[in-house]
Amino acid sequence: MSVLLRPLKTVLVTGAAGYIGSHVARVLRDRGDRVVTLDDLSTGSARRLGAPLDLRVDLASAAASDVLERGLVDHGVTDVVHLAAMKQVGESMAFPTRYMDRNVGGLVNLLAAMERVGVDRLVFSSSAAVYGETTAPLVAEDHRCAPANPYGQSKLIGEWMTENAARAWGLRTANLRYFNVAGAGWPELADDGVANLIPIVLWAARQGRAVPVFGTDHPTPDGTCVRDFVHVLDLARAHVAALDHLESTSGAHAFNIGTGTGTSVRRVVEIAEAVTGLRIATQDAPARSGDPAIVVADVERAVRLLDWSASCSVTDAVSSAWSAAGASEPHEPSALVGLPAA
Repeated sequence: MSVLLRPLKTVLVTGAAGYIGSHVARVLRDRGDRVVTLDDLSTGSARRLGAPLDLRVDLASAAASDVLERGLVDHGVTDVVHLAAMKQVGESMAFPTRYMDRNVGGLVNLLAAMERVGVDRLVFSSSAAVYGETTAPLVAEDHRCAPANPYGQSKLIGEWMTENAARAWGLRTANLRYFNVAGAGWPELADDGVANLIPIVLWAARQGRAVPVFGTDHPTPDGTCVRDFVHVLDLARAHVAALDHLESTSGAHAFNIGTGTGTSVRRVVEIAEAVTGLRIATQDAPARSGDPAIVVADVERAVRLLDWSASCSVTDAVSSAWSAAGASEPHEPSALVGLPAA
């Protein structure tokens, strides 16, 4: 009996030298697809790639659209995963114009090149930041989008752009709204930044510092904020599932990518203590303005349409991040500046 093989893709991954991009590139290669890597190496690291970078370009630059067009044609690209972007909320508040220029301008150039050469499948790296302050304990994709910072605004504008391109020239897009990403699929691809809760907790554990807990009287079981933490390897597999989904659909569609289960800040610290074998002190701090008590993804749409669901736990994410921690220490995260040693 003959076996029908899945058509192989040639996938351009922008931001391929970054934390998430390198995981996406490896998962695609491991299943047999050809990957074309693009990065400007402003924050990514070429060591993650395991091969020479195919295209080095700033997507927001004046030359980017032409470089992209030639690259798409020369490499025979069939699909695009767009991750290249600036992504720090606090930084976006300080430099809003820069965020719009890089995140929105880069997507403008990418979409223009894709339209000109006829590449019509795109997985866009969006964010749960598009929702802004949430009121429902489970956030579905039809929740009102009201981003509270320029980073989230730039991602929502990106979604609007993909929707417009779908109507105008037939782009097929999956806009993936990530929740809190953590962990490492392979040690060499680990997150070397210290901007999110799990890396901050593990950094504090190594340094013997106290972890700030912003608000302890939220309406949650232990009074601390509850968030949805998704393992980066599950996230990478979601991109693959979304690419396959685009073969049989049209238009632009949003998908939450999370676990559907919340974990409190206090519980993350307890898990980290169990994983590391270290005592991790905490220091209560005032709740931050606009910080929702609970933000957890409703993932029913991704389960139903992408045939995808998370398989890794928060403990898996913490354990893999701890195991992958390198010998060199990053700079002190801003969330810990001024706090005493544990």
